[in-house]
Amino acid sequence: MTKAVLGILGGSGLYDLPGLENRRQEAMSTPWGEPSSDLHYGEIAGLPIVFLPRHGKGHTLPPSAINYRANIDALKRAGVTDLISVSACGSFREHLPPGHFVLVDQFIDRTFAREKSFFGPGCVAHVAMADPVSPGLHEKIEAAAKAEGIDYQRGGTYLAMEGPQFSTRAESFLYRQWGCDVIGMTNMPEAKLAREAEICYATVAMVTDFDCWHDDHTDVDITEIIRIMTENSGKAARLISHLAQDFPREHEPCPLGSDKALEFAIITAPEARDPDLVAKLDAVAGRVLNRQA
Repeated sequence: MTKAVLGILGGSGLYDLPGLENRRQEAMSTPWGEPSSDLHYGEIAGLPIVFLPRHGKGHTLPPSAINYRANIDALKRAGVTDLISVSACGSFREHLPPGHFVLVDQFIDRTFAREKSFFGPGCVAHVAMADPVSPGLHEKIEAAAKAEGIDYQRGGTYLAMEGPQFSTRAESFLYRQWGCDVIGMTNMPEAKLAREAEICYATVAMVTDFDCWHDDHTDVDITEIIRIMTENSGKAARLISHLAQDFPREHEPCPLGSDKALEFAIITAPEARDPDLVAKLDAVAGRVLNRQA
């Protein structure tokens, strides 16, 4: 069995992880460049935790400038087996008001200016993304949210937009018609890269406001949004603390096989693979590439 290591990607408003014991920070270089920040190592209730603020210290990185490949590669090198994305978002639904959490299970990717795969010319791979969230991790998060009395919805579709501008009103109404529940700027290609890296992934989307489809949207000022973000961050810290207490110390196999996503995904014949790209894939795909060499 593999030791479980829980990774936390902190979004807007979550730049540190309260309750992290025996903490240390460590820089991590990757073949894909530098991650958003040093990795924050520690423990909660004896469970190894690795925390990474995706926007960097002081929130210096806009969504499109985040090096998503470096972030996921760094977390993989740190031994992360299960990864939770904690993300601020806007709501498309009246029943999902500010302060509500959505345990997302589907994504629509509308980003266009980001590197979306570790693979490419010289080593081609196609991983399954029909179900992008690991159900076992999802269930554990739900149990923690329920125990902490956090208002949440299990299941929902996250629309990932490029940003940094927010939606036009026409776009907002369109995404509602598509059946989306929340909108954010960071969970794609994050979820795709986590799948390629064989890391179980789940999103906790924290609603800060209604998107601009809502009549009251223009009445919400930045002070109110910051207040909601602060409250959401406190609830997220409670959720993670509770989750860590009950989290298995040995990694449990994903029911969907997301932790074995590359088993049959790499298409390029071993003799045709680009050695330079293969070398960069040592952490992400080493389990399969080393066996096939």
